[in-house]
Amino acid sequence: MTQKTFTKTKIATSLFLILGATTVSAQEVTAEDDSPVELIQVTGVRGSMIKSMDVKRSSSGIVDAINSEDIGKFPDSNLAESLQRITGVSIDRANGEGSKVSVRGFSADRNLVLLNGRQMPTTTGARSFDFSNIAAEGISAVEVYKTSAANMPTGGVGATLNIKTNRPLSNPGMHSVISVQALEDTSTSKGNTTPELSGVYSNTFADDKFGVSLSASYSARENGNQQAGVSTGWRSYDPDGQDLAGNDRFGPIPNGSENQTGRAENPDIYSVPQTTFYQFEEVQRKRTNAQLVLQYSPIDSVTATLDYTYVVKDTDTQVSNVSAWYATPQNAIDVWTDGAIASPLLHSEVYTDVTDFAMGASDFGVKDETKSLGLNAEWQVNSNFKLAFDYHDSDAKNTPNNEFGSNNNLAMRALIREASATDFTGQRPILSIQGANAVQASDMQVTGSVFTNNQNHAHIEQEQLSGEYIFEDAGSIDFGVSLTLAENRGQTKNIQRNNWGGEGDPGSFGDNNFTRRTIQDQFDVGGGDFSSFADAIGDDVAVWQENILDTYFEYDFLAVRQIAEDTLAAQAGSVGDCGSSFCPSTDYSTGTDQYTKEEVSAIYLQYNYDGEIGAMLYDVHFGVRYEETDVETSSAVAGFNGTQWTGDTELEVLLSGESEYQTKTASYNHTLPSFNFNLEVTDDVIFRAAYSKTIGRPSYGQMIGGTSLAALARVNNPGAGSSGDAGLLPLEADNFDLSLEWYYDEGSYVSVGYFKKDVSNEPVRSETAYTQDNLRNPGSGPWVDAAIASGIGADDRVAQRAWILENIDDAAVFDRDGNTIIKGTSADDLLVFNIASFTNSNVETGFDGIEFAVQHLFGDSGFGGIVNYTLVDSDNSYDDRSIGEQINDNGINVPSDQVAETGISDTANLVAFYEKDGFSVRIAYNWRDEYLTSHFQGDVGPSPIYVEAYSQIDLTMSYDVPQVEGLNVFFNAINLTDEYTRTHGRSSYEVLNLTQTGARYSLGARYTF
Repeated sequence: MTQKTFTKTKIATSLFLILGATTVSAQEVTAEDDSPVELIQVTGVRGSMIKSMDVKRSSSGIVDAINSEDIGKFPDSNLAESLQRITGVSIDRANGEGSKVSVRGFSADRNLVLLNGRQMPTTTGARSFDFSNIAAEGISAVEVYKTSAANMPTGGVGATLNIKTNRPLSNPGMHSVISVQALEDTSTSKGNTTPELSGVYSNTFADDKFGVSLSASYSARENGNQQAGVSTGWRSYDPDGQDLAGNDRFGPIPNGSENQTGRAENPDIYSVPQTTFYQFEEVQRKRTNAQLVLQYSPIDSVTATLDYTYVVKDTDTQVSNVSAWYATPQNAIDVWTDGAIASPLLHSEVYTDVTDFAMGASDFGVKDETKSLGLNAEWQVNSNFKLAFDYHDSDAKNTPNNEFGSNNNLAMRALIREASATDFTGQRPILSIQGANAVQASDMQVTGSVFTNNQNHAHIEQEQLSGEYIFEDAGSIDFGVSLTLAENRGQTKNIQRNNWGGEGDPGSFGDNNFTRRTIQDQFDVGGGDFSSFADAIGDDVAVWQENILDTYFEYDFLAVRQIAEDTLAAQAGSVGDCGSSFCPSTDYSTGTDQYTKEEVSAIYLQYNYDGEIGAMLYDVHFGVRYEETDVETSSAVAGFNGTQWTGDTELEVLLSGESEYQTKTASYNHTLPSFNFNLEVTDDVIFRAAYSKTIGRPSYGQMIGGTSLAALARVNNPGAGSSGDAGLLPLEADNFDLSLEWYYDEGSYVSVGYFKKDVSNEPVRSETAYTQDNLRNPGSGPWVDAAIASGIGADDRVAQRAWILENIDDAAVFDRDGNTIIKGTSADDLLVFNIASFTNSNVETGFDGIEFAVQHLFGDSGFGGIVNYTLVDSDNSYDDRSIGEQINDNGINVPSDQVAETGISDTANLVAFYEKDGFSVRIAYNWRDEYLTSHFQGDVGPSPIYVEAYSQIDLTMSYDVPQVEGLNVFFNAINLTDEYTRTHGRSSYEVLNLTQTGARYSLGARYTF
């Protein structure tokens, strides 16, 4: 067999960088030249690009990477925002900061994230990794493996991402850096400039036999956002007027209805908004990272590494919102789009009696904490044989960090809304409410509230033994075994008052409890002004314009909560730790308690061979991985013993205070082959081909044992519930990849690739009907029948409740703090619940795409850049014209899901930089096309949510101060053009959420010594 040699290529030069040294040869390196070689340090943007290219070039599969520019200096302050520069990688943002990563269109749950080759637990309660928890300063590289191999852990259908931290023996000598910067976030209306501090120390001792690395960082950030949209979703109807749940709760508006303009005579589907809302958030985030690494190499053939990683992030959030609920579209005056999917450009309702103008406020906090202890030992037994052992024990927690819970909402209303309308013609919906701008504190009345404690605990313990044996003339084999224990526990307890019809007397609150705020001037994103509807509604245009909502109250949350607690009685079965219904509870045993355990045993074998085809060098890798997975899921199922009608349509399901643990188990196994072939067509051109079979495990929520019921239902809609299946099979994907790469100059290359994925076992949501004998619907029984017989309308729930209170003498009917309570009795109809669960689809879905990338350094000019584009397509897209009806066991039309992968979209990046004589500037443009993010909207069931196309421009500048060796000053600007995100439903007019954040800037200094 002919061994590979690289004496005439630049790969040999690159090996210095791959091994962690920041040096390249200043002259041609040859095997015969033993003379001293002058080494030039290459750092900064250019050095990062060269290292990333060398990782790509020298890999045995299709791999992309982002490398640090220098120790303690990653290209971006956020790992996700750096990764989005890679071909085919896109990110999801939380509070304007990169949080989750999608690869080739597959969402974060479908990608596996490793830390130094180890599977890590997450704080999200899901399989997706939150990159905002990790500070970039302690990271040396992130590698994205787009093709699989036998030695790679399973879980990444889109890709496997490996985060690599500093290792002192890979970079001998002392290296230290400290950094300080000030962050200014323009999205906040109340926040201040905040600090970010970091430091890295790395050193080797005893002739580089012992090494220590310590990195630490602290970051504080204050940011905010402004939102508008339709928070609870758009109810979609077929032409006959039934909605997704088979009822006409919000309609219908049949063809030929009066006061309807512009709608096609017989559209395939039309939708009606449930609400319009505005929301304003302020967020404070503090993050601390630390990692200690100890390495010892007593002899050249043995290296031991002990590392400990600690991550903590505290996030506090304050929310104010205001909304109008649309409940009577049958009386609406609308102007529509035409076509098969009809959406209202104007939706308006006028009320006979004044109705509620709703506001809400929240003040909550959460803490994310991750701890990981790892041990690694490598032994080069001889020149042909190598062994490695790796062990880690890691925990991740997400816990409440506020006395009022990890989430809450204290809702209030003012009964002053005479009419309301929304103009949907612009990017932002414009809400007009007659009577709302004159709202006074004395009008406010408490309605419903919820105080939630939610905590997630994930634990992974993993042992991996791997080896490599090189045959003298017949290639080599890689082999290994691994044992992984992954546990995830999620606990939730809600203290919820469901008196959405209001309770207590208006007048309990004064002006000192609220601050009056304006709305419209907080948005840079515009909307309509009702003027385009003059032909349809005439003089009403002026009325709506005069009443455009521009007022909301910002609560003194503590004071309002205290008044509510002092004046309103605690509700039985809904009492928090403080003894009232206005605080959370830590009694998780009476809430939701869900546990999942996965035990995965794996063994793999891979054969590697390299040779020549003519004058072309090649290497080929055949592998197979076998895994057995045992799954156990259990859930504490809360007991319920009654119902009560507490609001116009709200129905509370009453907890019994008892719970029952239900457990499910399952096992499955997979044989996963892989093949990677690489051919050096010339010294500078590489062709790659790969095939692999990979799996992506279901979400924890889809696997949970037990059947849970929602504590809030509606008298004219089925209640909701969920049940999981431990035996739900993982997603399976057959992956095919082709790539051609031309490395035409130092740090420069062009690559084009094609990928195809055939995916099966897609989890699909379905629903079945469920009833329980002691859970009745008081909104469907003899008392309501008697109210209707007295002349009250069948849909007039307010009047029905008032009639029952006045005319029915029964202990099940009473007034509580001014709110009518009607308990369910055995004479009422059974309350029907639609229980959602997931099953594996038998439909195979195909995905394919093309990736194109160019990286170019313009010689010694200091200029360089990156251009890449990824085009992705799928066999199955969401059919917006289909309501997707399904008939359940009770003959009720219930929502049904569709097979359509979320996250599939085209992406593009353009990066340009100049770096010379100590000055560096980089500008980066990132674009992602529209994509489907969810199959479900609010509480309306299966309906699509699309994230609209988004682009962002970021700028980085730095300068090495010549007067002080090692001192670098820098400036970063993120989202320079103040871009916003927007989601919509079946058409772009059906806006769901518009979130406006803003640019953020940082100015700092870094000192290396």
